[in-house]
Amino acid sequence: MAIRKTTAPDDVHPDALMAHYRNMLLIRRFEEKAGQLYGMGLIGGFCHLYIGQEAVVVGLEAAAAEGDKRITSYRDHGHMLACGMDPGGVMAELTGRAGGYSKGKGGSMHMFSKERHFYGGHGIVGAQVPIGAGLAFSDRYKGNKHVTFAYFGDGAANQGQVYETYAMAALWDLPLIFVIENNQFAMGSNSRRAAHTPSLWERGTAFGIRGEEIDGMDVLAVKAAGDRATAHCRAGKGPYILEVRTYRYRGHSMSDPAKYRTREEVQKMRAERDPIDLVRDMLLNGKQVGEDALKAIDKEIKGIVNAAAEFARESPEPDPDELWTDVTAEMQV
Repeated sequence: MAIRKTTAPDDVHPDALMAHYRNMLLIRRFEEKAGQLYGMGLIGGFCHLYIGQEAVVVGLEAAAAEGDKRITSYRDHGHMLACGMDPGGVMAELTGRAGGYSKGKGGSMHMFSKERHFYGGHGIVGAQVPIGAGLAFSDRYKGNKHVTFAYFGDGAANQGQVYETYAMAALWDLPLIFVIENNQFAMGSNSRRAAHTPSLWERGTAFGIRGEEIDGMDVLAVKAAGDRATAHCRAGKGPYILEVRTYRYRGHSMSDPAKYRTREEVQKMRAERDPIDLVRDMLLNGKQVGEDALKAIDKEIKGIVNAAAEFARESPEPDPDELWTDVTAEMQV
């Protein structure tokens, strides 16, 4: 990974840097609260936290435009918050309440927002990637300039359906950005044990798809790569692959003790490469903001997250009749 910066580049406006800091901190504090609620038994089923990977989705959302779409796997809370979904609705869904985005029926892995162009949250490894191609095909068919971000991990990068999607996306010049969130461990094995080639994005060259590897712990590097990828797709040049090298601090899910790596390794990453601390250092070293202002932001974010948790607790459980809603859809001919 790249050497850690201590000051922001001259072409980065302080307001943009503050927005990155705030958005990443919201995801971090939300996920910490979700972990607490899971430990209290208020969140059931699976729960995959995004702690450590915040710069990926915040940087790419900063490169997105209104109307762009996004789809991802089960580690999805950060994507929801970054695209503007309400924290209360997300937390209520995590706790299985009627006030959640899927009325309490989807839980952590399956919630959606048509208004925010967020199409899940999918529990089957790699299954969201071909759906992302369908979303991108829709925009190409309509002739607009929208792009779709299809997120998946280094484990899913070995799935056959991903390569089928590469072939179709390249053949049809789809405005699709394949985002490989390489957090280096898949479910529990280091990615080096699951792939002979160290670079995952280069697999797309066999299909004629351009791409690059970027430092996913640096939100500014992610934003710059996102700008390149979206410009490529909006120009009608077909799909693009971004392999974003990042790192998750927690286990694969809440039930994973993560014994396949040392505590020292995680602590070293947090101490030297944390994406939020990186932006914090830039703001302070550039004298764009003081410690008191950052503390005020942290207090505000904690208030938002606590309010989301309270909303989830107060929201009623779904009515049993909800089992029969949203099961089928009527086709309009």
